[in-house]
Amino acid sequence: MTKIPRNNPAAEGLVKLADPCVLCPRQCKASRASGQAGFCGVGIEPVVSSAGPHFGEEGVLVGQEGSGTIFFAGCNLGCLFCQNYEISHLCQGRLQTASQLARTMLDLQALGCVNINLVTPTHFTPPICEAIAQARDQGLRLPIVYNSGGYDAPDVLRQIEGFIDIYMPDMKYADASVATQLSQAPDYPSVNREAILEMHRQVGDLQVSRGVAVRGLLVRHLVLPNGLAGSFESVDFLANHVSPSTAINVMDQYRPCFKAHADPRLNRRPLAEEVESVRRYAMDKGLRIIE
Repeated sequence: MTKIPRNNPAAEGLVKLADPCVLCPRQCKASRASGQAGFCGVGIEPVVSSAGPHFGEEGVLVGQEGSGTIFFAGCNLGCLFCQNYEISHLCQGRLQTASQLARTMLDLQALGCVNINLVTPTHFTPPICEAIAQARDQGLRLPIVYNSGGYDAPDVLRQIEGFIDIYMPDMKYADASVATQLSQAPDYPSVNREAILEMHRQVGDLQVSRGVAVRGLLVRHLVLPNGLAGSFESVDFLANHVSPSTAINVMDQYRPCFKAHADPRLNRRPLAEEVESVRRYAMDKGLRIIE
């Protein structure tokens, strides 16, 4: 298990990055530590929408007893097609202190979960790292999964090195204009690629023991209709610049949600051939397909 840094000045300094907030690539400079909501819609104290064993994740994350999933409210992306917009855009959830969050992690371990799966953690990295350290001191032994939209600042990722065992970022877009139109994030492709490189530097390729992931990088790529995700370019980047053994889940779960019905590019599910062509291409490139 990854050893958690103790009295790490860099980790403690994460709080300072939240006031004014530069925790994510948006650098909206909201005074989140003082309670002001940033672009993400929340202050710095964690807002938890739900927590419990989850069996809908990738097989290597679920095991026999489920992934110990903690869904955080708010998001630093503004995706038009968000399938969890009640949580990400409307910020539904309840406040928790870092100590309460640590207790939640320990409770999930007691239920038999095989990991602690932090969903949309980017904007809460300071209290999350504090909670992980507290939980480890109290006996938490499970791998920590950082399950993000992939819009993460590489310099912040460097500061949380040692807290995370498994990075599971999205790789949403390869084209800046599409990222601008669909998620209000023109720099998403460049930032996302830098972030994934940093994640891989920290944890390497995905490692699985007895059918369960214990460490490494697992990239999620949601295939969008009409080639909007730039899937082939993203696969090329992973194979050529990250690792030819990168684990990837080519996802076919897209369906029109939130504001997608009003956009003719997004108002249908991807065709089976659109998904399968990406999956075949990733396999041909040697990537490790995870489902």
